[in-house]
Amino acid sequence: MARNAEKAMTTLARFRAAQVAEGKVRERRPYLASECDDLHKAEKWRRQIIGEVSRKVAQIQNAGLGEFKIRDLNDEINKLLREKSHWEVRIVELGGPDYSKIGPKMLDHEGKEVPGNRGYKYFGAARDLPGVRELFEQEPPPPPRKTRGELMKNIDADYYGYRDEDDGVLVPLELDYEKKLIAERVAEWKEQKEATMTGDGANKEDDEEEDIYAVPPESDSEDEEKDRVNTDEGQPRYVAHVPVPSQKEVEEALLRRKKMELLGKYASESLIQQSDEAKTLMGL
Repeated sequence: MARNAEKAMTTLARFRAAQVAEGKVRERRPYLASECDDLHKAEKWRRQIIGEVSRKVAQIQNAGLGEFKIRDLNDEINKLLREKSHWEVRIVELGGPDYSKIGPKMLDHEGKEVPGNRGYKYFGAARDLPGVRELFEQEPPPPPRKTRGELMKNIDADYYGYRDEDDGVLVPLELDYEKKLIAERVAEWKEQKEATMTGDGANKEDDEEEDIYAVPPESDSEDEEKDRVNTDEGQPRYVAHVPVPSQKEVEEALLRRKKMELLGKYASESLIQQSDEAKTLMGL
């Protein structure tokens, strides 16, 4: 305890206590904005942060600082900007103006808004660091599409090929090529004709098409017709004649069928049985 008392009575300790009493010692900024309850002090700390940001932004413009120093400065600037936003929120809570709405945007030395990604901004030489420039390279805009009127502006008869024959060059070329093709086709036809004419007679007979409309000669009996053999092809062919009823027979069969349907519908079983017995007795 004696040692602490001696320290408190040193000249330096007494001098600092006097400065604090007179208000000449610079007061430290609170670590959290919520610890400040005075609106004027909150605005003072905000202005102090803006001054620190301005000094660091001026320093980061020097590209000769090195990559690591530039990255550290850029991180410190972003940290100060986040702290400034906290103080602006605290100022609104204490009844002060909303600087986030009325305050100017963060601009670079060219007057453009500072580019960033997800809230993290890059200042000065930090935008030229490896891997950073690629983040902000924008694809070139697509060329403007022409309207239909602009497309039709330069279309004339030459576009559709209406004047291709006026130069006197295309027509003779087409005629020469047409004559060449005709001569080739005629030569091919003559070769095929000669090959056909020089073929064997047996081959000609084989090549003849069978007459599908030929009628075979009539036979005397049905057995002879069934036993007929096609000697041209060497395979047997049987023909079976099916008797085809005449028109009168068809009508009688339909009439009998209709009568049976009516009898089955309106007559009783005993009447049908008597009718069958009567037909049997009459031999029908």
